[in-house]
Amino acid sequence: MSDIDPHPLSPQDCLVALMIAVSASDESIRTAELVKIQSAVNNLPIFGEYDEARIPDMSGLVFELFEQEDGLDALFGLIRDNLPERLFETAYALACDVAAADGTLREAELRLLEEIRYELNLDRLHAAAIERGARARHLSA
Repeated sequence: MSDIDPHPLSPQDCLVALMIAVSASDESIRTAELVKIQSAVNNLPIFGEYDEARIPDMSGLVFELFEQEDGLDALFGLIRDNLPERLFETAYALACDVAAADGTLREAELRLLEEIRYELNLDRLHAAAIERGARARHLSA
């Protein structure tokens, strides 16, 4: 994506970008995380009209931003500019699900989740409930 992108990010683009960012945060994108992202896009009502062909574009954007010194700040700027506040908790829930998808929360993922909570100004109790739900959904036997 170029700096002069005529297509602003849709709210769904923001959700996908954030999920990809969480997956890529520990420099290893795991199959379980990719499956979780694809499953969310395929099954959640928020993605009902979403063009899945945009997922590689969002991946490219995230990877391009992660190569820059202030890339994470730029990503959060894009998300704040294009994601309605009513979807902030949804964004965090999806990020938590991706982080928990492989059954292990790594330090880089935890740091990024903390940053997402801060950047989206999420209430700590709401965030804890979201985290608890993600943990419960991804427990192994």
